[in-house]
Order: sequence, then C-alpha cells, then structure tokens
Amino acid sequence: MTRTHGASIAAVVLALLFAGGAVTVASADREDATAASPASVSADAGFARDMSVHHQQAVEMSFIVRDRTEDADVRRLAYDIANTQANQRGMMLGWLDMWGLPKVESGTEPMAWMGMGGHGDTGPLDGALMPGMATDTELDRLRKASGEEAEILYLQLMIDHHKGGVHMAQGCVDKCSVEVEKNLAQGMVEAQESEIGLMTQLLKERGAKPRG
Repeated sequence: MTRTHGASIAAVVLALLFAGGAVTVASADREDATAASPASVSADAGFARDMSVHHQQAVEMSFIVRDRTEDADVRRLAYDIANTQANQRGMMLGWLDMWGLPKVESGTEPMAWMGMGGHGDTGPLDGALMPGMATDTELDRLRKASGEEAEILYLQLMIDHHKGGVHMAQGCVDKCSVEVEKNLAQGMVEAQESEIGLMTQLLKERGAKPRG
C-alpha cells in the first residue's frame, strides 16, 4: 500500500469515527430527539425518510460488489459503507417511530423538503428516486460484472451516490431543527466527502476516473 493511499484511508477512518461519534451522541440524546417531535412535513422528517431510502441502496450496492471481487481494498470499503449506512438508516427510521411519524409520506415526492420535488422535472429515471442514486439498469450491470470491471463500476456509482448524499445531508444541516439529527447529517457530509477522495484514488489506481 502506498503512503498516499494509507493517508487517504486514515482520513476516511477519522471521518467515520466522527460520524460514529455522532451516532453515539444520538443514542445518548434519545429523549432530546423524542421531545422535538417535528411535523411530518418538516425537513427533519423528510431527511430521515429520504436518506433512509438513499442509504438502503448504498448498502445494497456494497453487498453486491463484495460478492463480485476479491480485492481487499474495495471489499473493506464496501463493508465500511454498508455497516455505517445501515446503522445510520436504523437510527433515522427509529426517530420517525419515536416522533410517531410514517416512514412513507403519501403524496409527497422525494426531496420536496429541500424544495426540489422529485428527481428532476420528469420524475424518477429507471428506478433512481433521488439524485445520485443508481438506476435499475446500472444495478443490473453491477450484478453481472466481476473483478476490476465490478470494482470500477461500483466506485463510480458510489461516488455519484455520495455526491447526492452529501447534497441532501447538507440540506439537513441547513434546514433541520433537531440538533442531534443536524449533527448526524454533518457527520455524513464529512465522512462521505472523505470517502469520495479515497474512491477517486482507487479509480486512479485502476486507470479510471469518476464519471462526472
């Protein structure tokens, strides 16, 4: 492993520790989150719902690539992403339960709480419900790929996914009112930005680069 690569991994670990700290604080502050009881149409509820869906796809893609490659670096990254985002998803769904709010708001488009109202002007594209999410076609390609091809496609898809996630998390930092949720969102921004840097480096090592 190169020194640069090692430093990149260290940066991601530190960012994930920060996010993990936010998770610990969130658990300790359950009463604060419950007391807040935001409205169902609030940014707090909208972020919890939408990021839970966004995270679920990241977990799915990470499990797919772990079965499609033997590369230790990519498998380790995929495990970290799956573990972190599954835990965060559970927390956000738990908040919705504590707030007595539905996990799906009927008649409300994804990201309406950010003033966006769906994925572009034409609605979801091939199953991609929100910006950054992979399409059904792309997920099928990932399931069929193997080795370096799977690694490159996963890294490219996950960079796009993280960029969408960072945008949404920053929206919560700016708009949410529940402090523990804002802290978690800030941790997501920092951790995912660090992971984007690491994934860009992993693509470079494979003679590839992010898609956009």
